[in-house]
Amino acid sequence: MTDIAVETTKQTMPAAAAPLEKTPLEIYVPPAQPSLVGLSRAELADCLGEVGVPPAQRRMRVQQLWHWIYVRGAQSFDAMSNVSKELRARLAERYTLARPEVVVEQVSSDGTRKWLLRLPGEHPGERPHEVECVYIPETDRGTLCVSSQVGCTLTCAFCHTGTQRLVRNLTPGEIVGQVMIARDRLGDWNDRDTPSGGRLVTNIVMMGMGEPLYNFEAVRDALLIVADNEGIGISKRRITLSTSGVVPNIARTGAEIGVSLAISLHAVRDELRDVLVPINRKYPIAELLEACRTYPGVSNARRITFEYVMLKGVNDSLDDARQLVKLLKGIPAKINLIPFNPWPGTAYECSDWAQIEKFSEYVFNAGYSSPVRTPRGRDILAACGQLKSETERLSARERQALRAMAMTD
Repeated sequence: MTDIAVETTKQTMPAAAAPLEKTPLEIYVPPAQPSLVGLSRAELADCLGEVGVPPAQRRMRVQQLWHWIYVRGAQSFDAMSNVSKELRARLAERYTLARPEVVVEQVSSDGTRKWLLRLPGEHPGERPHEVECVYIPETDRGTLCVSSQVGCTLTCAFCHTGTQRLVRNLTPGEIVGQVMIARDRLGDWNDRDTPSGGRLVTNIVMMGMGEPLYNFEAVRDALLIVADNEGIGISKRRITLSTSGVVPNIARTGAEIGVSLAISLHAVRDELRDVLVPINRKYPIAELLEACRTYPGVSNARRITFEYVMLKGVNDSLDDARQLVKLLKGIPAKINLIPFNPWPGTAYECSDWAQIEKFSEYVFNAGYSSPVRTPRGRDILAACGQLKSETERLSARERQALRAMAMTD
């Protein structure tokens, strides 16, 4: 990238002058009747104790609840046929099985689905808390893109979500609830009747709204539930957590969660990454890559994915490709090239396809897998970097109409 291009980028997108991280505007306040979704087994046992279940029975009752919530997808205690009516009534008095509510469902021409989800709880005088979640069907898998925050902590210059305020972190239940909503809408629970019996949601990517490693504990607890073999049962090898580079929590991700890691890199020089991904000024490229080299469990069989958005005239030269290969030397890596997905008000353009192919070819010839991600859901702003609720600009009447359509689907 030329000096002129760097200067132009700084002028058109003043991210370098913006705060590295946003401060949450609110703290989660649990409702009077909290949901059991997202609780660990130990927490479920405590809840059972609160409704009078003797200690000797709690382990069995926890397993019953776990099965009904995460295997059968129960949405009410009444569905739990092997739990006594008395216990179901006591549970219903104090708890719910609430998950996020679908306010709007949009379906792309390519089959991608985007859900605008309203989170449980009342917020008097405030707008409801909402996030977006995206399902991407493919021939060999179904990938669910999950959010970790209402809004986003960071201010990445090319990302639509980064222009949104940070309201608050999601709870484990609100993160797990997105997976459950997808299964609800797709009919993807264990009693699903299909010729193959196969799952529709097979992969999870923490690449939705928010920076997962700035909500580490909740993301960890949620993903351990999602990966639990006696519940939702999605293998850790099919779960990928993407971070913009919160270095102190990268090692914790490998040690405490054990899922695959993706790094939103997008530049090979600190001076450019400072603009595109401002957190780089706190954790520069050399420090970030050292954390990748020592990531627990990294190997040729379990490579780290480096995400690299292709921005015309900014980071897409062959010299950038050469520097990228040099930087990643010694790291078991896959380089995921992402054609830039435009959004209203952006100052960037997608690289020409011929240039993307040249870049990919150079990286591939250097020995790295370098697939070019096929843009999905662009027509409904569901593609990578586009998540920001379009319904923020809708009138109350329009929002009500869209919600009614979603509920009748």
